[in-house]
Amino acid sequence: NRSSDLNYIQDQLPRVVVVGDQSAGKTSVLEMLVEARIFPRGSGEMMTRSPVKVTLSEGPEHVAQLRNGTKKYDLTKESELKLLREEIEAQMRASVKPGQTVTNDTISLTVRGPGLNRMVLVDLPGVISTETAGMASMTKSSITSMCKQHMANPNAIILCIQDGSVDAERSNVTDIVTSADPQGKRTIFVLTKVDLAEKNEMNPKRVKAILDGELFPMKALGYFAVVTGTENPRDDVKTIRQYEEKFFQSSTLFQSGAFKATQIKMRNLSLAVSKRFWQTVKDSVQEQVEHFRSTRFDLESEWKNTFPKQRELNRNELFEKGRDEMLDQVASLMRIAPQEWDDAFASRLVDAMSSTVVDKIYMPAAAKGATPGHFKTQVDIKLRAWANGELPLLCTEKGASTLIEKVSEVVLENPTQNGLQGLFDPLRKEVLAGIKRRRDWMTADINRLRVIQLSSLQDETVPDQQSWLLAVKFMESAIDNEQKLARERLRQLIGPGAWEKWISWRSQTSEQVRI
Repeated sequence: NRSSDLNYIQDQLPRVVVVGDQSAGKTSVLEMLVEARIFPRGSGEMMTRSPVKVTLSEGPEHVAQLRNGTKKYDLTKESELKLLREEIEAQMRASVKPGQTVTNDTISLTVRGPGLNRMVLVDLPGVISTETAGMASMTKSSITSMCKQHMANPNAIILCIQDGSVDAERSNVTDIVTSADPQGKRTIFVLTKVDLAEKNEMNPKRVKAILDGELFPMKALGYFAVVTGTENPRDDVKTIRQYEEKFFQSSTLFQSGAFKATQIKMRNLSLAVSKRFWQTVKDSVQEQVEHFRSTRFDLESEWKNTFPKQRELNRNELFEKGRDEMLDQVASLMRIAPQEWDDAFASRLVDAMSSTVVDKIYMPAAAKGATPGHFKTQVDIKLRAWANGELPLLCTEKGASTLIEKVSEVVLENPTQNGLQGLFDPLRKEVLAGIKRRRDWMTADINRLRVIQLSSLQDETVPDQQSWLLAVKFMESAIDNEQKLARERLRQLIGPGAWEKWISWRSQTSEQVRI
């Protein structure tokens, strides 16, 4: 299935999945990579309510554009950044269903700018330990499941964000990351807010243990320490970078050896993430190439074994043969005689109409009609009501089912003999399914048939002998069908008769004996 294969490939594409506890600085890290404050922010409340996918690329202007949107936001202007944050927040809230707090629906945007490292980033809602008032039940498990789902992609690089200003034991995200990547082959660990950690006089040995991968049981490709904010939450990315540079120049933690020079600053983190991303792209492309080669070999082998006398056909040749076969088979409908069409349609229509004519028109009219004139009046009224309501739709439905039946016989039961028997069977089934899907009997057509039928009822003259014989045949068939149904119902009530008992050795049930 080409569609499912495409979805599978898209799900397995390389990307950087950013996960972390709520308020750990996860979104701030992503904004530093994007080099713009593009995400909604709030103090102590959940702001990321859905996955946000950001595709970064280099370009002359620093701009962002939402998927399916036409506006390009100038990220160098605070007014444009505000509009973008408001639009992202509005889309998040609109995508969250009533009674829920988060959603799996992804918001996608592209960001271009000078010097940006090309990669794809996915920001996820922060992992929580407690559901607070106003949150939907199962919010905690929903966020955990969402993170696990995105990390399950074997080509996803996991950016694990840990708040450096709080005790490491309070982290919820490290266990989730460890379960998704136990060997740490695609995880990069980021310790944020190290300026606050130093301000809180955090033990340098403890910081060093974290960045050496010795404190947590989780493993990672690399460990980084960054600063992603200042005391003023309104500062832009440039100001934050300057503050980060100044902090590490005078940091006592850095001077004590808690950090290595290659482990600090957003610049080093961005380069490491970009390098790993493109290595993953290279590896995944090679894997897909091998997969397609293997698939092609399997298909070629299947062709040779199934059609040993046919040379291999390319895509265009197969298309031409398949199209010609379908056209030949559909064209064979023209060879069906008009009488065969009439008989098939009449048979279906009689079976569908007979019970209505007898049970809902003639029998009720006979019950009410004390005289022949009264009976005729009642029949005319009921026939007109039927023709004005159900009859046109019934006729179009039976005409459609007759057409589909004949097309099925031609397409499925009479394949052409071209040495490729079986190859186009899926195509035949899809053609038939397409015909059924696209069949659309317009209301205007039904209304035109209704006018014709009502006009015919007004004309009480029989135009020719053939019309009279057809009407008699229809009534005979309808009455005969009703008699058969009545006999069957009677037989079910009283059981087999004497002849059937003697010939077939059947007997009445206890309920039938009581009747």
